[in-house]
Amino acid sequence: MATTRGATTDADLMHVPRDGRKYELVNGDIVVSPAGMRHGRVIVKLTARLDAHVEAKHLGMVFDSSTGFRLPRGNVRSPDVSFVTTARLPKGEIPQGFGELAPDLVVEVLSPGDDEPALFEKLGEYLGAGVRLIWVIDPTRRSATAYRSLVQTRHLAADDFLDGEDIVPGFRCSLSEVLG
Repeated sequence: MATTRGATTDADLMHVPRDGRKYELVNGDIVVSPAGMRHGRVIVKLTARLDAHVEAKHLGMVFDSSTGFRLPRGNVRSPDVSFVTTARLPKGEIPQGFGELAPDLVVEVLSPGDDEPALFEKLGEYLGAGVRLIWVIDPTRRSATAYRSLVQTRHLAADDFLDGEDIVPGFRCSLSEVLG
């Protein structure tokens, strides 16, 4: 993970290159998280399944990793996949800029170079901002962890199911389906 130094603005973040990397604004710095092909493939497979379910049930909107959400601490985070209920979108519409709200569901897919302390800081920030469910998927270990809080977790093996619980009602997907 690389960072720039200095007080960075929203405009700076909006003008980062479209180079396949994920950029976030964290504590005034642009943080770059490069990802590999396996990472991207897991995201595409999960996003397709989640979006099809959400659209069919008219539950809200699914967003990809280029979508930034401004959280209460001022950081702009870009989960790999996120879901927001329609009722929580301003006037039921998609804002032009960063979302000024925390998603209902956040998915983070780990890359080999991910830093564990930074991940837990991010998870704490998401949960503190009101994210109700987080899935952290580890393609290398072929596992995932579902977080309702930092202490209320559920560990999943490849043959277990990602479950939308009360956040994305009716959504269930075998973890092995998205891991390929």
